[in-house]
Amino acid sequence: MTDRGGLEEAVVADITTSYIDGSTGELIYCGYAIEDLAETTSFEEILFLLYNARLPNQAEYEALRATVAQDAAIPAAVIQMMKSLPSGTPAMAVLRTAVSMLSAFEPDAENLTDKDVAQAKAFRLTGQITTICAAWMRIAKGQAPICPRPDLSVAENFLYMTTGEEPDPTACAALNVYLVLLAEHGMNASTFASRVVTATGSDLHSAIVAGISALKGPSHGGANSEAMKMFVEIGEVENVAPWFEKNVKSGKRRIMGIGHRVYKSNDPRAGILRRHAEALAESSGKRKWFDIAVNLAETARADDYFIQRNLYPNVDYYSAIVLYTLDLDIDMFTPLFAMSRIAGWSAHVIDQMGGRLIRPKANYVGPRGLKWIPISER
Repeated sequence: MTDRGGLEEAVVADITTSYIDGSTGELIYCGYAIEDLAETTSFEEILFLLYNARLPNQAEYEALRATVAQDAAIPAAVIQMMKSLPSGTPAMAVLRTAVSMLSAFEPDAENLTDKDVAQAKAFRLTGQITTICAAWMRIAKGQAPICPRPDLSVAENFLYMTTGEEPDPTACAALNVYLVLLAEHGMNASTFASRVVTATGSDLHSAIVAGISALKGPSHGGANSEAMKMFVEIGEVENVAPWFEKNVKSGKRRIMGIGHRVYKSNDPRAGILRRHAEALAESSGKRKWFDIAVNLAETARADDYFIQRNLYPNVDYYSAIVLYTLDLDIDMFTPLFAMSRIAGWSAHVIDQMGGRLIRPKANYVGPRGLKWIPISER
């Protein structure tokens, strides 16, 4: 029988970008606890940290913020391509296609060896992915895209480009925290896919497309979308208990966003996002979804099944509430994940450049000794 263990105990690289201890609920970026970074740093500072293994000073931060914002515009041909796609095209398919197309407009697209050039391309792509996500939200609704502003941060620019209005500070803070928390997470499936492509000597855009393609899968990046669909299905706080009894206690379904492949205690990111989800719910007057999520989590944590298996809400659980309260369509949740994870992907790609081809072994478990028979006799 084929081993479906998912290489769980295999070690494929030495990294300095992040460390995870699932037994204690610890996550660090380049030596810094995620709890400290999430409440004190901007997403641009995390970009700098992951690429340089240190936090930027004020001048370095502002230079990076300005670079990302100034290079965030995307070619008119890419916008036209997005407008030509069939209605109902999944947002992640749009993002995957647009990023692939951007490589044709990248003057250094085929430079596969210079890490400084790769970093510059990664900064540019970070801003462009933000613009793609915001543009598709408007195009899907029949609205004209809005150009990015050079004076805004990634979080501010995204919110501005979706509405054309000055972004709300509470919304900006919540989105920035989301971007910081999702930026990097070790050797996850999409990061590994990006490194495998890079190890072949391929280009940055191809590696990021591989990451997007892996993140598109519901077992990886789609969990927050499924969590929000679940909250919408529940509908009201008073429906939580009967929904739990009917669906979870009966064994028919599991709660999306509770439990994690790595964390066997609290996911440190979940508690941080819960606080920002509540603040956003209060400021927006859209508290219902937050209350449903909290009630369901408390119901689960009181159940023996969840207690015995150490199942807690993960980052997807409360990120769904944050993104939905920001008026994002559920289909946009995973692209926003990619908008953050481009930081980790590109840091890993740069680290992998020039490395040896990744070529694991596989155990052949098929038949042997079969006798070939001419097709006329089969």
